[in-house]
Amino acid sequence: MKVKLISACLVCVLWIACGFNENRALQVATPSFSVNNILVPLGGPIEATFRFDVKETLPALKQDYRVFVHILDANEELLWTDDHYPLVPTSKWSPGETVEYKRTIFVPIYPYVGKAIVRLGLYSELNGSRLPLDGEHVGLNEYQVAILQLLPHSENISLVPKRGWHGLEVAAADASVEWRWTKKRAVLSFQNPKRDSLLYLDLEGRPKLFEAPQIVTLSIENKTLAELELAESGRVLHRLPLSVDDLGDTETIDLQIAVDKTFTPALLDKGTSFDPRELGVRVFKVAVQQQ
Repeated sequence: MKVKLISACLVCVLWIACGFNENRALQVATPSFSVNNILVPLGGPIEATFRFDVKETLPALKQDYRVFVHILDANEELLWTDDHYPLVPTSKWSPGETVEYKRTIFVPIYPYVGKAIVRLGLYSELNGSRLPLDGEHVGLNEYQVAILQLLPHSENISLVPKRGWHGLEVAAADASVEWRWTKKRAVLSFQNPKRDSLLYLDLEGRPKLFEAPQIVTLSIENKTLAELELAESGRVLHRLPLSVDDLGDTETIDLQIAVDKTFTPALLDKGTSFDPRELGVRVFKVAVQQQ
């Protein structure tokens, strides 16, 4: 009887070991995630670096998997997500290579401050299946990669639409997507940080309505900081360094956003729109971060 029990146990051990080794052989990559600052005010930007060290034993990936990114509160309740495709499609990953890229993530404004847990993984949009990775596994092929600390929104530099803006709009399909249209000239006001800073401006134009690209000129006190050429449709996140000299000595900064070409929907849509507004560019996110 003892011989049979020992044999059965040995079989179990061998089965578990084989299963364990098989699972490790199927692991796609070792993920990692880092940020420029783990202390992040609500509404502020995070400069995140994603890295996948691909295994030498990489199995053939016949489809492109998405990266899911879950940010959770201290009770492991979901705060927000940042799902995306990696810079190099997974179907083109090679054994032993490193896939690394950066993304800017804006923290939504929630009634929550404190610990924020970052977890990620790779999943198929076709059937929802997830790939096994080599990391701190928390279940269901989801891996913990970082801990952040969310600070109150008041820790941010507050930007106030001063003039030349239309009202706030919200996407019908996703209430987290908000924007304001500018008129031909719009002004944002904010307190002078009096330090080298970085301006984030996430906007979208309508260049296809014109024969030439739209040009957006950013200036402070009649000093031109940058001219952005909008040649393609779609949102683009622009990053503009602001030096102490650019900001000057005043306590309050008025940043002017001037668009060379505007349009009126009611005059373009042949009766399908009754919107009489003059529209320049659509601004989704704007932030100033001290360096």
